[in-house]
Amino acid sequence: MLSSRASFEFKPLFDLVLLKLRERNAASGGEEMLRLRVYEKLQGLVNQGAVDRTVNGITKKYKGVGQRMDTLKAEMKILRREWTAKARAKASTAP
Repeated sequence: MLSSRASFEFKPLFDLVLLKLRERNAASGGEEMLRLRVYEKLQGLVNQGAVDRTVNGITKKYKGVGQRMDTLKAEMKILRREWTAKARAKASTAP
């Protein structure tokens, strides 16, 4: 979503995230709590420079920064692979 060239306001962006999570049957808990978590994650991406935020009056739009998003995706793949390996190693040594 944010890796596309489109800019999103928060509400439509959240609706897309919620739809994707529901498709994967991964949306649990209250919608307000999920909205808060998505907003926090989005602000984290803004702070890391992976997402640009433009403010026009009261309207805020978010757009991914392609190169930085690609770097973050690669970093996350490595982290997930390491976490999976650690979890498997821990599970195999459990009594």
